[in-house]
Amino acid sequence: MTGDGQDGDRGSARAQDLEQRLAAVRARIGAASAAVRREEPRLIVVTKYFPASDVRILAGLGVTDVGENRDQEAAAKAEELEALPLTWHFIGQLQTNKARSVVRYAHSVHSVDRATLVTALGKAVRGEQERRAEAGVAPRPDLECFLQFTLEPDAAPGGRGGALPADAHALAEAVTAADGLRLAGVMAVAPLGASAPEAFTRLLEISASVRAVDPAATAVSAGMSGDLEDAVAAGATHLRIGSDVLGPRPAVG
Repeated sequence: MTGDGQDGDRGSARAQDLEQRLAAVRARIGAASAAVRREEPRLIVVTKYFPASDVRILAGLGVTDVGENRDQEAAAKAEELEALPLTWHFIGQLQTNKARSVVRYAHSVHSVDRATLVTALGKAVRGEQERRAEAGVAPRPDLECFLQFTLEPDAAPGGRGGALPADAHALAEAVTAADGLRLAGVMAVAPLGASAPEAFTRLLEISASVRAVDPAATAVSAGMSGDLEDAVAAGATHLRIGSDVLGPRPAVG
């Protein structure tokens, strides 16, 4: 068998694997949504560490929303796959010096956790609009911002993994006051070893505080491969699913 033939066989096998995995996840989401009589949440397939070729296959299977954690990797994939009808979600911890790059391709950022990042993103969006105007291309829409909160009971201020729930009102006000940003809602990861239903219930309470600032900020980004049913039951509007769709993470050298 030629090298081209071997590559084709591997590509076909990978496409079949992704199709089966994606169908299984979609079935889980459908069953979970039906059980609580809720509209199905938006599925964001998290493709970090996986090649652009996998994203291309997923797009062919009807996936429209892709999540990435690292700007360098996300920017390269978004550029390579620019012709595809994909919506890119940045879901990893974001340094302020990466804001300018992220707003070039991201529809939303799910990890807005501090006022300095709000300021950086607002400035970056303004700069991106100026760049597009000078290039004669259409302006980008407002950047959707999900406020990320820690659900750890003993979290310290300024720690990694999200803002403190007590800061919800102030952080929401900062986003609504920034030109070029739109407050979408809230995001969190259920703590390891904790009850996912309890964690997501807490996130819904935080969401109420955010909606008191902007009633339109109704999105709830919650739930991953291991707890998507709990997230759906709690009222998640966006699910971030990686391993159950893409399989084991490839070795990263």
